[in-house]
Amino acid sequence: MLSVVHAQDIHFSQADYIQVLTNPAYSGFFDGQGRFGIIYRNQWASVHNPFQTLAATVEVPVYQNKYHRYGISLGGYIYADKAGSLAYGTLSGDLIVSFYKALNSRSDNIFSLAVMAGFNRAGFDPTDALMEDPTEQFERERVNYPTVGAGAAFYSQPSQDFSLKIGVAAYNVNRPKLTYFEEGATRLEPRFNAYIRGEWRFMQQWSLMPLAMVQIQKKNTEILFGTDVKYYIDESYSRNLALQFGVAYRWADALVFDIGVHYNALTFFFLYDANISKLTPASRSVGAFEGGLIYHLNRKKNKRRALPCPII
Repeated sequence: MLSVVHAQDIHFSQADYIQVLTNPAYSGFFDGQGRFGIIYRNQWASVHNPFQTLAATVEVPVYQNKYHRYGISLGGYIYADKAGSLAYGTLSGDLIVSFYKALNSRSDNIFSLAVMAGFNRAGFDPTDALMEDPTEQFERERVNYPTVGAGAAFYSQPSQDFSLKIGVAAYNVNRPKLTYFEEGATRLEPRFNAYIRGEWRFMQQWSLMPLAMVQIQKKNTEILFGTDVKYYIDESYSRNLALQFGVAYRWADALVFDIGVHYNALTFFFLYDANISKLTPASRSVGAFEGGLIYHLNRKKNKRRALPCPII
């Protein structure tokens, strides 16, 4: 996972565990009757008042035709972050509507489109603020603003041993005003995301999962690439157990290590960023700790020793 991060939007190192946080169009790519996730991130814990971020997600299908050739899904997430001695943070909620359609009769090529809209509240506590002019006052301590975004994704499984997932997304396309002064013209710039993940199954129980992601927000760019390895321990009718681990490089910023455990309907994951940026002297190379949990509601048992279709 790679990046040079200076953007204003919320940031997680994970790119594929809670997929809806990467692209809203992935909210339609799941099996069962619902998918729920929670994730927590603590960044630069060795620095005073580190960045802390918490998010929760929910995705449910609202319509699927008889053979799962097309359908509609509703999703959403809420997140909160806080950092610094002024406790600057954002509380946001987003609603997602996605539509997916199989492109062939085997349903192994699927295309998805999604739109999203959210409401955000950003602010800080000025109690400990040091002003150059002690008489100067902020005109407001809280800012409310809406955001609009969209995404598109494609999933292909041409064989039992290979799958490919590609997606693009755009956030903040309405460029909401974000300023604490009446005369200010600061806006939250659009953020664009492109993502690709493959999975190649070999030796029956092993998978290689390379990924690459690029995010751009005005002059700021995040580039992430790496690979995971997945070991399918048990794929019996009554139990599904797999272990996933990998490493990625976020350009000029960090090495990201991840480990995940997939057990039936649950997935546990943990990531660690080893900081290699210019902040290394202050952070003492301590980057970020990130962990989360995903739950698939009524996930169907699958006896196939093959890559799982995201919907069936």
